[in-house]
Amino acid sequence: MTVIKQDDFIQSVQDALQHISYFHPLDYITALGDAYEKEQSPAAKDAIAQILTNSRMCAEGRRPICQDTGIVVVFLKIGMNVRWDATMSVTDMVNEGVRRAYLQPDNVLRASIVSDPAFGRKNTKDNTPAVIHYDLVQGDTVEVRLAAKGGGSENKSKFAMLNPSDSIVDWVLKTVPTMGAGWCPPGMLGIGIGGSSEKAMILAKESLMDHIDMTQLKAHGPKNKIEELRIELYDKVNALGIGAQGLGGLSTVLDVKILDYPTHAASKPIAMIPNCAATRHAHFTLDGSGIASLPTPNLKAWPDVTWHPDRNALRVDLDTLTPAEVASWKAGDRLLLNGKLLTGRDAAHKRIADLFASGQSLPAGVDFRNRVIYYVGPVDPVREEVVGPAGPTTATRMDKFTELMLEKTGLIAMVGKAERGPVGLEAIRKHKAAYLMAVGGAAYLVSKAIRASRCVAFEDLGMEAIYEFTVEDMPVTVAVDASGSNVHETGPTEWKARIRALPVLS
Repeated sequence: MTVIKQDDFIQSVQDALQHISYFHPLDYITALGDAYEKEQSPAAKDAIAQILTNSRMCAEGRRPICQDTGIVVVFLKIGMNVRWDATMSVTDMVNEGVRRAYLQPDNVLRASIVSDPAFGRKNTKDNTPAVIHYDLVQGDTVEVRLAAKGGGSENKSKFAMLNPSDSIVDWVLKTVPTMGAGWCPPGMLGIGIGGSSEKAMILAKESLMDHIDMTQLKAHGPKNKIEELRIELYDKVNALGIGAQGLGGLSTVLDVKILDYPTHAASKPIAMIPNCAATRHAHFTLDGSGIASLPTPNLKAWPDVTWHPDRNALRVDLDTLTPAEVASWKAGDRLLLNGKLLTGRDAAHKRIADLFASGQSLPAGVDFRNRVIYYVGPVDPVREEVVGPAGPTTATRMDKFTELMLEKTGLIAMVGKAERGPVGLEAIRKHKAAYLMAVGGAAYLVSKAIRASRCVAFEDLGMEAIYEFTVEDMPVTVAVDASGSNVHETGPTEWKARIRALPVLS
């Protein structure tokens, strides 16, 4: 009978979460490197180069790939012959491993989990609790598969109860474009088919734990209907032309994973969950011999890709920026930001809206006139860092505040991730402002452009407080210009047509 010690289990969970915070799975890196080589869209190729460069920097510096270090999801297969040498429950042991991992001093991870989700939404400060799925199986080992799932990709999860005769392919192709680019493509799509509503969602999430093997699958050919469906969806989703970061290009997904389960004769549940550019998961097995060990990947396995700023990029002085200068930018322009900008995301925007609604003014020291705001929730700094990884968050969540911010504060431009929705776009057009896009999945790379940081308001909000960053050559792209021209509309439209004309897909 195998005996699993409490300390070994906790330490293994802690070590695995630290490992995946800064090491991409090599199958993802290989697939992304292949996508980079094949990519023909300059904007998409630049975005992939940033992601690959960021990945190597994180592996070298042992710092998080993304500022959103995720909600921890764990799948456990516990052998029925296992005995625990423990005083804590398995759930408590998992959460203790999470707590220690996210508070580890030499690589602090961002705590993103809030309790009382319907009302108070108070941060738990240590990223607990995890979401845990249990399966009791024959055997005498404990198999652990865990992931750190970012909110941007998790928020794009989709579910439907199809009729038995409905087409899965049609549903996927109709649904993927509605997900936008907030899930930071290129990544993976996990699909669950069958069971009940909740089972389909679990299947989709579990499928994302599998290795990327689409190249090998297409080389040896499908062996069953599910593998045929995976290939069909992979080809047809990429033919949509959404591309890296939604900018238009050849690679939207690197793989499509599918798990299925028997279902009711009247039902056809289907769930789809994307994995982002910060794909993070690890697998290990405890057999009673001690702490699990994950191999350190060889940095030579990373593609020889190093991102450099576009030589034609326009350097912008944020400290002297004017509405007229913002109005001169055109969608697709590459900019390098220099000077001071303010940060703020969901909680800060809500608090500002509440202040205005009650007749109050902005806090002392907060002045958005002719300023740029960066939608970000950074990781706490360690060692000599000014700030930890500080990539952009999904901009659409701020859409409902955009009119207020542009009308009441004098703000003239915003930096975030992915596309804007109709409400945000209308406010940008109305006020002749601009929306600038930074690359999701390049958080550590972006943080190196931040030379100074200080909290100026709402310190109690932690990573959601308002900070003032001093930046040097921070790379962004004009995603929406003052006239309303929008690269997240024009890019995919252009590349969908181009892909359709390619001989291999025509």
